[in-house]
Amino acid sequence: MTLSERVDADLKDAMRARDATKLGVLRMLKSAMKYAAIEKSGAEAEISEAEAVQVIRKQVKQRQDSIESFEKGGRPELAAKEKEELSVLNGYLPQQMATEELTKIVRDTIAELNATSKAQMGAVMKALQAKISGRVDGKTLSQEVQKQLS
Repeated sequence: MTLSERVDADLKDAMRARDATKLGVLRMLKSAMKYAAIEKSGAEAEISEAEAVQVIRKQVKQRQDSIESFEKGGRPELAAKEKEELSVLNGYLPQQMATEELTKIVRDTIAELNATSKAQMGAVMKALQAKISGRVDGKTLSQEVQKQLS
C-alpha cells in the first residue's frame, strides 16, 4: 500500500469514526500531496513515495514552527491543537534513523568522498540525501555533517 493509498484509507476511517482532528489533518495532507503532484506534472500526475514523504515533512515543519510561535505568544490551547496534528502526521513518516546509525553513515560517506573541510559539505549532503531517503530531517543531518567535518 502506497503512502497516498494509506492516507486515503485513513481519511475514510476518520470520517466513519467522526475524528475531526485526524480528518482535518488528512484532508490538508491529501490536498498538499495533490498540489505537489500538479506542480510536478499536471492534474493527473501521481507523486512518488519519496516526494510524498517530503510533503509530509514540510507539513510537520509547519506544525513545529506554529507550536513554537504559539508557545512564545502565550497561546497554549493553539499549541496543543498543533501538537495533536503533529502526532497524526508523524504516524506517516518513515521510522527515524538512530543517532548511532546516522553518525556511522555520515562518517562512511565523508570517507568515501575524501571530504576534509566544510567547503565539501554540499557534496557530502547530496550523497547522504540519496542514502537516507527521508529517514532524518535535513537540519539534524546538516548538524551531524558539520560536526564531523570540523
